[in-house]
Amino acid sequence: MGVMALAVIEVEDLRKRFGQVEALRGISFQVDEGEIFGLLGPNGAGKTTTLKILATLVRPTAGRVCLNGFDVVREPAGVRRSIGMVFQDPSLDHELTAEQNLWFRSRLYGLPRRVAAERIDEVVAMVDLQDRRRDRVSTFSGGMRRRLEIAAALVHRPRVLFLDEPTVGLDPQTRRKIWDFVRDLRRREGVTVLMTTHYMDEAEHCDRIAVIDHGRIVALDTPAALKRRVGGDIITLTSPDPERLVGAIRERFGAELGGEVRTGPGDEVVVEHPSGAEFVPRVAGAFPDLIRSVSVRQPTLDDVFLKLTGHAIRDEQAGDMDRMRLAARMWRGRGR
Repeated sequence: MGVMALAVIEVEDLRKRFGQVEALRGISFQVDEGEIFGLLGPNGAGKTTTLKILATLVRPTAGRVCLNGFDVVREPAGVRRSIGMVFQDPSLDHELTAEQNLWFRSRLYGLPRRVAAERIDEVVAMVDLQDRRRDRVSTFSGGMRRRLEIAAALVHRPRVLFLDEPTVGLDPQTRRKIWDFVRDLRRREGVTVLMTTHYMDEAEHCDRIAVIDHGRIVALDTPAALKRRVGGDIITLTSPDPERLVGAIRERFGAELGGEVRTGPGDEVVVEHPSGAEFVPRVAGAFPDLIRSVSVRQPTLDDVFLKLTGHAIRDEQAGDMDRMRLAARMWRGRGR
């Protein structure tokens, strides 16, 4: 028998209300030791609310949450000693040097001076900022500041690292470097990572993903297993009459399709098929007057989210004032 993984985080039927807004509607999951676990969903889905409850910044309305053996409501001090947190918004003092920021953070955690000095040396080397440790943070690039944020979160050797939208605002090359660093950090330090993101490509770095939408987990699995839920290749057709083409494909090929046939944005029709390359010549030959162009690709997590929720992850609900008020209240700390 293999060795059973130990759950560092256990969440059972977690619920949170802010007035009339139900931000979390009974979510449950666990995160194993050494795992990179992602909460994937659009803004307002409940990701940051979950993270804030796990970090003892917001009290749950109902449910049970345990982190490193500590209950987040009854034993918050134990939870806080066990975690490091990198917020979406910056937490560094830009007028201080990198080293001064790390000294300040180590004092907050109550580290003895000798231990703090050793840990600062370790984390500065870990994030490859040795040559800039005495420079002001105001002179750092966005990627360097994010690496320093992670170093500050690790100075007290936490068992769990929380990353809230860790690469928002960074260019693609810097985002890749940050993720190379996080994976290497997990390998060398054995730290468990729980992150939130609305970037599909970023979620690919996770061992498992909980897809969250409107306060509920709609799927939880590895990225590869989630993509297998989509019925094969994704074929995108453009048509002068998308509705008619959808009906014609269903009538002619319905029995062999591996998944949905649906209209997409504009003049598009989207078809899921186990073998796109084999199917395309047949569908194009069957309906030459209804098809203008064809493309085939492998499914992505965007396709998974759309299939599970019925809408794209980038669909924003800017007119939903309740969600706007909820977000403002959370960041002002009124939901504690």
